[in-house]
Amino acid sequence: MEHNSGIEKFLAGKSAHTLMLFEHFTRCFEKIGPIVMEPTKTMIGISNEHRRIAWITQLGKNFIHVVFPFDQPYEDNLCFQKVGEVSGKQFNHHFRMLQTEDVNEEVLTFMKMAYGR
Repeated sequence: MEHNSGIEKFLAGKSAHTLMLFEHFTRCFEKIGPIVMEPTKTMIGISNEHRRIAWITQLGKNFIHVVFPFDQPYEDNLCFQKVGEVSGKQFNHHFRMLQTEDVNEEVLTFMKMAYGR
């Protein structure tokens, strides 16, 4: 996958493991539908053709951290380490990916929900 220079800045100096997680996660999203990745000052936004559907907020030594914004909280899950209300209209769902297997059926279901919301 080719990245624009802004995204390359986020990926520069990251471990091979973190880069592999990033590539795996973004490929999984691309299987759901076309995405656009847009760097900001502090994170990478992932959008479909209509709206922002997720944010990659951290690229750590051995993980990536992703935030999914939903219109309601989904508390009954095993994949989000935190669900926080940002406003009365948005609830951020925090997902930390340590292994490629972390993108399991449950996570894929939420990715599809984020893509289609």
